[in-house]
Amino acid sequence: MLKKLYARTMVLAASPHADWWLASIAFAESSFFPIPPDALLIPMALARPRMAWRFAAICTVASVAGGALGYAIGLTVFDQIARPILNLYGYGSAYAAFQAKFQEYGLWIVLIKGLTPIPYKIVTIAAGAAKFDFRLFMMASVLTRGARFFLVATLLHFYGNSVRDFIEKRLTLVTSALAVGVAGGFLALKYL
Repeated sequence: MLKKLYARTMVLAASPHADWWLASIAFAESSFFPIPPDALLIPMALARPRMAWRFAAICTVASVAGGALGYAIGLTVFDQIARPILNLYGYGSAYAAFQAKFQEYGLWIVLIKGLTPIPYKIVTIAAGAAKFDFRLFMMASVLTRGARFFLVATLLHFYGNSVRDFIEKRLTLVTSALAVGVAGGFLALKYL
C-alpha cells in the first residue's frame, strides 16, 4: 500500500498542476490544515531536482501568507472561541502568563518552532492571540520557513537521486521515521 501511495504521489508531483497544489498545502498548513507541505515538496523535488529551489520558494511564500491568516485567526477569533473555554476551565490567568511569555520570547518561539516538525499553525495562531508584533512575526516567518524549505530543497537538489533510491528501498523505514519526527514535534510542543 505504501509503495502505491508513494508512486501516486510521485506522479502527482510531476504533474503540471503540482505547483498550485504545493502552494495550497503550504498556505493551509500554516493556518488550519494538518498535513505539512513537505509531503508534496519532497516528491516534487525528487521528481524534478533542478526545480527544487523554485518549489522551496513557492512553499516559503505560500507558508508565510498562510501564517498571516493563522495570525489573523488568533487575533480575531480567539476571544470569541478559545477565551470563554479557557475561562470556563479556570485557565484565564495561565493564558495571561502565556501572553506575557510570548511577548518576551515570541521571536525565538517563531524562529525555533518554524524550523521543526511542530505544526506551524500553532505558532501562527498563538502569535495572533498574544498580539505579537505582526511585522516582526512576518520577518521571522520568512526567515525560518525559507530556511527550512530551502534546506530541504538544497539537499534534494544535490542528493536527489540517492535520496530517492534510499526512500524507494526503505519506504517503511522512512515513513516510520517521519511519523516519529512528527510525534516528537508534538511532544516537544507539549513540554517546551
